[in-house]
Amino acid sequence: MQKTKVRNIRTLTLRDIEEYFEALGEKKFRAKQVYEWLWLKPVQSFDAMTNLSKELRNKLKENFTLPGLVIDATQYSSDGTVKSRFRTHDGHLVEGVLIPTESRYTACVSSQIGCSLSCKFCATGYMDRKRNLDFDEIYDEVVLINQQCEKIHGKKLTNIVFMGMGEPLLNYKNVLKSIERITSPEGMGMSPRRITVSTAGVAKQIKQLGDDKVKFKLALSLHAANDMKRHEIMPINDSNNIKSLVEALNYFYKQTKNEITFEYILFKNFNDSLKDADELIKLYRQVPVDLINIIEYNPIDFAKFEKPEEDKVEAFIKYLEKQRVNARLRRSRGKDIDAACGQLANKDSH
Repeated sequence: MQKTKVRNIRTLTLRDIEEYFEALGEKKFRAKQVYEWLWLKPVQSFDAMTNLSKELRNKLKENFTLPGLVIDATQYSSDGTVKSRFRTHDGHLVEGVLIPTESRYTACVSSQIGCSLSCKFCATGYMDRKRNLDFDEIYDEVVLINQQCEKIHGKKLTNIVFMGMGEPLLNYKNVLKSIERITSPEGMGMSPRRITVSTAGVAKQIKQLGDDKVKFKLALSLHAANDMKRHEIMPINDSNNIKSLVEALNYFYKQTKNEITFEYILFKNFNDSLKDADELIKLYRQVPVDLINIIEYNPIDFAKFEKPEEDKVEAFIKYLEKQRVNARLRRSRGKDIDAACGQLANKDSH
């Protein structure tokens, strides 16, 4: 008889596990116990499932795998930010960040190992994309960062942003399935309104989010308000120009009424003039945008960009506010450990 391929047990539904136990002649409630170990109080091994008999644990070990993420290295920033490098079961590395502020505790998670988009200002964009993260790996990132949060601050995570490595909408199914798990009462029970998925702008998938009636917030990494400039720093703009994104975002909003944010990094002498601000305002008026996050640029080794002087940044924001645009400056956190926006690249910890 051909040996069946050992399956990752976390790909099974509760019903699947029930059927497995019934076939073994075991009680049905055992499935619920296992399911809780997998999602509610996630464990790294079958041996840790202490309310099952040793025999049953061995049986599970023979039939299934439980390939969880493990923390490979951790760095602590002077501002309280914690960056973790996770190792996958097949030896890849991926990063996630815990960002604490006075009012919230945010996990910034990755959705891919590397990235295929090559945005010119982002360290991850200079790495190759090795593979997508599976939904249970993304879930593990959140669980591990939540454990850090509880240990350091005695509090659970309040927010999750998909702003780490990779383009979430190019790993669509796994990202949605991970959010389904994170928000499920059988998982972390978190409100989808506290989750933001950030995209460099994949118009077709933004519309798909609308059709799927998702409940989380959406952030568009815009960074330039005309096609010529955006194309220069974000090659994805070739196939997803601003006009197509405006249309997709309006469709998304019509379908879901969910909050939309624009992310806009200021680059010195590139997109920081008042003329640039005018173009941004024009765009802001075409989409039901809740907020524009103006982001400090964090220099990386490979890119030639610099951040503008403080007064230039202030003038840019004041100009937006004067035009009744809801904008705020997002100060970078964790710069001293390369954990800030655009800096995630699996550098070795020093």
